[in-house]
Amino acid sequence: MKTSLVIMAAGMGSRYGGGIKQLAVAGPSGEIIMDYSIYDAKRAGFDKVVFVIRRDLEKDFREIIGNRIEKVIETEYVFQELENIPAGYTVPEGRTKPWGTGHAILSCAQVVKEPFAIINADDFYGKGGFKNVHDYLVNTPADANTEDMCLAGYILENTLSENGAVSRGLCKADKDGFLQDVVETSGIRWDNGKIVSDINDKLSPDTLVSMNMWGLRASFLEKLGAGFYDFLDGVKNGENPLKAEYMIPTFIGSMIKEERARVKVLPTYDKWFGVTFKEDLPSVQQSVLELINKGEYPENLMEAMKK
Repeated sequence: MKTSLVIMAAGMGSRYGGGIKQLAVAGPSGEIIMDYSIYDAKRAGFDKVVFVIRRDLEKDFREIIGNRIEKVIETEYVFQELENIPAGYTVPEGRTKPWGTGHAILSCAQVVKEPFAIINADDFYGKGGFKNVHDYLVNTPADANTEDMCLAGYILENTLSENGAVSRGLCKADKDGFLQDVVETSGIRWDNGKIVSDINDKLSPDTLVSMNMWGLRASFLEKLGAGFYDFLDGVKNGENPLKAEYMIPTFIGSMIKEERARVKVLPTYDKWFGVTFKEDLPSVQQSVLELINKGEYPENLMEAMKK
């Protein structure tokens, strides 16, 4: 069964400390974090990569990233544009903020006809999440009545930064491991040997959290598209027209509550890396080197992928 990896990279203009964080060099041969995600996805069994980018970034993206990746895996490009909304709707005056991750994934509807995973462009997920999600999509039969999907659940203490507080989606699952809710929680940090947040004075280190690695079916795109009309109706009626976002976790959460979907949470024990702060980069580079020294990754990733 063919499977695709969708990488949300439309926000690659975001800058941190004077540079574009998604292009920060993480590996010894010039690899960026995204290269490791594609390597892990390919060896997990994914057959195609779909980049969600902005139209104005296409030329630079292809030159810096796409042209390399096209040599090692089937590659598609789709574009998330603010003006890409259904007929009968208009962009509110003064709106510049993108429509969110749900809108980004809708951009893939014409090129994704198979089960697919979605990830952020700037997160180092580790091989376990890709393997878990791929195997679930391939080996779990689709349900005719309920949208069946999965989510890689990372261990909270494996996703924290040493350089500041982070926001995480804390997963609430039932006894069978099916997601009930994702509670967006901000200000998560280490404090005197315990993990706290803005609203919790102590969080369990082994709490499962979402890092936005979802496994979905092609049928999900049709439902996501229908939901976008409802979202835009809300915007049209004045519900925060300049900042409202159509977000994947929010939409999936509503499907769960309406019993239209079930999401299997797949515990994932790899350490997540990310360049949330510019001070994170040296530790990310050191962590990658340690994984290379353990034999988890080759020293030259792109050459290894060509074989």
